[in-house]
Amino acid sequence: MVVSAAWKEIDKSPEQSIYLLTGTEQFLIQKTLSKIISRTPDIEQQDVMYFDLEEISVGQVIEEADTLPFFQDRKVIVAKNASFLKAKERGKEKIEHPLKQLEEWLQNPSPTATVIFTAPYEKLDSRKKITKMMTSKAIVIEANKLTGNDLTVWVQQHATTYGIGMDQKTAEYLIETAGENMMQLSKELEKMAAFLGDTDKVTKDVVDALVPRSPETEIFRLTDAYISGNRAKTLAVYHDLLRSGEEPIAMTSLIAGQVRLMLHVGTLKRKGYHQQQIASTLNVHPYRVKLVMNNRANPTEQRLLRALDRLATIDLKLKSTSGNRERVLELFFMNQQ
Repeated sequence: MVVSAAWKEIDKSPEQSIYLLTGTEQFLIQKTLSKIISRTPDIEQQDVMYFDLEEISVGQVIEEADTLPFFQDRKVIVAKNASFLKAKERGKEKIEHPLKQLEEWLQNPSPTATVIFTAPYEKLDSRKKITKMMTSKAIVIEANKLTGNDLTVWVQQHATTYGIGMDQKTAEYLIETAGENMMQLSKELEKMAAFLGDTDKVTKDVVDALVPRSPETEIFRLTDAYISGNRAKTLAVYHDLLRSGEEPIAMTSLIAGQVRLMLHVGTLKRKGYHQQQIASTLNVHPYRVKLVMNNRANPTEQRLLRALDRLATIDLKLKSTSGNRERVLELFFMNQQ
């Protein structure tokens, strides 16, 4: 069940026994947790019990759930990081969970507890018996990342909760500047609302004045300058990124990803796809596609493939050296081909 539909169900029936929140969008997970807690009668945030299943056995969660509450009619328990629902990673499991006990409990959960399992992972292992049983017995809520126009619409709608408004182009520009992390976007909207006061309209100038550029945005600028052969701009942006704490190996990987995006956009454009179709096919925000398509340098496919080849070489060099990686990457940018 997607979040928007799930929230309506929580409002209708606030005393469900088991929830399972999946997906990688932490903002939606936190908002859903808050909504479940706020809709549970006589429960305040401070009354909620939290367990980290990477440190504590699920058996303790079951024991707590089956213990009658003292001061309320119902208790709320949050069991975070239910990693036993995803594919097992060799050597990474700290706790042996009594999954047979959990399977039995799922058949007959406590009537006086709401237990919320969170599995903040991209994918669960649907082959596992425990995953099948959990998804059949719990209300499953998918907190997946919003992309494309869905994210733009969300930004515009979320802005209204702070008493401000913005048009589509400004919302897209905010995403391009701050990145696609919903938690960060929410913080930036709150900050702009405090700054604007009685003025309720967010403009591009307001975004420029208040919102720092995300590392992803700066990587786009760096890649664009590098591909265009603008050595001075490439080095200027590179040094800005170093000062903000970005690592050369991570930067190289992100630049390669941006070059691949340029290649994919170019290929789909030649096939006759328009901006929205390309964004949907590649599962990226339309504004990122727009920036690539509007690139005045218009790099050739051969230029992009050469860049990828050079980036693969420098990536290997960075990973195999124990010396000054910052200098290695700087020399790479200075010797553009």
